[in-house]
Amino acid sequence: MSTMDEESVSLKIAELRRLIDYHNYRYYALDDPELSDADYDRLFRQLADLEKEYPQLVTVDSPTRRVGFAPLEKFSPFHHEVPLLSLENAMNIQETLEFDRRVRKLLATESEIEYVAELKMDGLAVELVYENGVLTGAGTRGDGSTGEDVSTNVKTIRPVPWRLFSAPGDPPLPVRLAVRGEVFIEKKDFEKLNEQRSVRGEPPFANPRNAAAGSLRQLDPAVTAARPLRVFFYGIGTYESQEELTTHHATLERLKGWGLPVNPQSRLCLGIGAAVSYFEELVEKREYLPYEIDGVVIKVNDLAAQRRLGEKSRSPRWAVALKFSPHEVQTHVLDIGVNVGRTGIITPVAFLNPVLVGGVTVKRATLHNIDEIGRKDIRVGDAVLVHRAGDVIPEVAEVIASKRTGKETVFTMPRQCPSCGAEVVRLPEEAFHRCVNRNCPAQIKGSIVHFASRDAMDINGLGDKIVSRFIDEKIIETVPDLYRLRLEELEHLPGFGEKSARNLLQSIEASKRITLSRFLYALGVSHVGTFVADLLANACGSLEKVRCAPMEELLKIRGIGEKVAGAITAYFSNPQNARLVDELLALGLQIEDPQPLSTAQSGFWPGKTVVFTGALSSMSRQEAGREVSSKGARVTESVSGKTDLVVAGADPGSKLDKARKLGIKVMDEEEFIRFIKP
Repeated sequence: MSTMDEESVSLKIAELRRLIDYHNYRYYALDDPELSDADYDRLFRQLADLEKEYPQLVTVDSPTRRVGFAPLEKFSPFHHEVPLLSLENAMNIQETLEFDRRVRKLLATESEIEYVAELKMDGLAVELVYENGVLTGAGTRGDGSTGEDVSTNVKTIRPVPWRLFSAPGDPPLPVRLAVRGEVFIEKKDFEKLNEQRSVRGEPPFANPRNAAAGSLRQLDPAVTAARPLRVFFYGIGTYESQEELTTHHATLERLKGWGLPVNPQSRLCLGIGAAVSYFEELVEKREYLPYEIDGVVIKVNDLAAQRRLGEKSRSPRWAVALKFSPHEVQTHVLDIGVNVGRTGIITPVAFLNPVLVGGVTVKRATLHNIDEIGRKDIRVGDAVLVHRAGDVIPEVAEVIASKRTGKETVFTMPRQCPSCGAEVVRLPEEAFHRCVNRNCPAQIKGSIVHFASRDAMDINGLGDKIVSRFIDEKIIETVPDLYRLRLEELEHLPGFGEKSARNLLQSIEASKRITLSRFLYALGVSHVGTFVADLLANACGSLEKVRCAPMEELLKIRGIGEKVAGAITAYFSNPQNARLVDELLALGLQIEDPQPLSTAQSGFWPGKTVVFTGALSSMSRQEAGREVSSKGARVTESVSGKTDLVVAGADPGSKLDKARKLGIKVMDEEEFIRFIKP
C-alpha cells in the first residue's frame, strides 16, 4: 500500500466520521434526523469496514467506538455506571446466522444456543435508577457513558412506577437497580397528537419516535406530562441485590414482578432458527401492532454466557438487532406532475429518484393536494424522506431542508387540465383542484375503469391499458359503449385474437346481471364506496327508490350523513347521469334487488365489524364481504380490539393469531356458510 493510498483512505474515514457525528447530533441532540435509519446504517457500515481493513487508522474517538452524542447543555449530565451500549445490526438473515456462529465459537460449543427474541421498539432509550425500590433518577442514553438527566420528566410518564412492588415472600428489592427501557408513543396516540398540533397551528411530528423523543426532552415537565408517553423495560445495568438472576428471561419476569412494564411479545427460542422464525412472523404482524418497531433483538439467554462473551467498544457480543427492510428512505424529487381522476380531481404526484422502500421499488409518491405541498414545503429538487407502511401508497414524509442548494423550484397547480385543456378550478369548500370538463378523456377513462373493476361490474380483462386503447382508437367513448362492442371491432386489434375478443365480450355480457349495491358503486357517485352502496341498497330496496330518494330520507339511513346524502341526490338529479342510467337499463342491464333480512340475521349482523383471513373455497373473500355487508356488517382489513368476528379460511396467517390473543369470536368457513345461508 502506498503512502498516497493510506492518505486517501484516511481522508475518507475522516469524512465518514464527520458525517456520522453530524447525523448523530441531528438524531440524538436535536431529535430532527436528516437521514433514514437505513441510510445511517449504510454510512456506519462503510466506516466500520474501512476501519477493519485499516486498523492502524482507528482512533479512540471514532463513532464506531462510542454511542450517540453528547448531552445538550440545557440538561444536567446523567452518568451511566454501566455503559448503555448500542446494538450491532444484522441487515439480513445471513448476518444473523453469522452472529450465531460467532457466539457458539466464542463459547466453544456446537450445541444450540438458547436466545430471547424481543421486539426492537422504535423509541428513545432511557435508564432509570431505583435505590431500595424508590425511583431516584433517570437519564437518556447520550453517548453511552453520559446522557441527559430527565428524572423529573420521566416521573410524569404514567406507566413508570415511582416505587417498585415487592410481593410477600419475594426476595428483598435490590439495593440499587439501573433498569433500561424504551420510551415510545403508540400509533393512535401519535395521530391524535399531530391532529392537536395541527389545530394549534404547530408543525406535526415526522414519526412516533421523534414525538416520543421531543416529548421526553422538554424543559417544562408539564409538557411531557400532557403527552401520551409509554415505556417498556428490557434489561438491567447496575444490579446490587441479594437475589441472583441467571437468565435474561428470568430478568424480564422479575422486572414485571417489580411493577415495571415489559413487552409481552418476547419469546424464548432454542436455536437461531427459532429466533429467525419469530422475526419472520413479525414481518407479517408488525403493521397490526399498536406501536412502531423496526426489527427484533436477539439476546443470549444465559447471563453467565453473556459475561463470558463480553462487549466490544460500542456493542455487546451477546446480542444482535435483526432489522426489517426500511419503510422510510431518503431520495430526491425529480419532478412534480398531476393525475386527473375519474371525478375530475387533479392530484399532484412526486416523481422520485427510484428507491427501495419496504422491499418495493418506489418511483412516485402521492402529494395529496396543494395545501399538503405547502404545509410540507415540498419543492422540485428537494431531498426528502419517503414513507411506505404495508400496502399504503408511498408518500413524502418530510423534506430535508438543510440539504437545499437554492436550485429547488416551487410547484404551482396547472391552470388548464393536462388531459383536455379545460379550466382547472378550486371551489372554496374543497381542498383539491378539479377539471370542470365532464367530457375530459382522463375522467371518461377513469370512470370506465372504475365501472369495470372487480368490486363493481367485475368485467374480467377490461383493465386500465385496454380501456386506454379503446378510447384512443375511438372504439368507446362512454360507459354504455361497452355494451355495444362487437366481435369484428375487437378481433383485428393488435394483441387481440378471436378467443380473447370473445372472452371479453362474454365477461361484458355476464356483467349485465348485477346486484343493486355493486351497480350503485360502479356508477362512481362521489363518496359512495362499497360500504355506502350496501347501506343504500339495503335501506331503499330498489334502484328506482334510490334514484327518487329525497335528502331527508337518505339522512335517516344509519351511516349516511349530509355530505354523502347531498352527493347522492346531486348525482341522480343531474339529467346527464339520469340518461346514462336509463341507457344502461335499455342495453339490458338487470339490477337484482337485495333480499330482505331474516329476523335472526338482522339481529346479528348490523353494526358488527368483520375481518376475513385465509382462502375461502365456496366463494371469494370479496363475495363473502358483500354478503355480510348486505346484512349491515362492516368489513375491515385488520384485526383490532373493535373487531367482533374473524372468518378464517385456509392458511389464515397472523390475523387469526391476533384474534385468538384478543379473545375475538372466530368462525371457520363451514360455520360461516351455515350462518349466512341457513
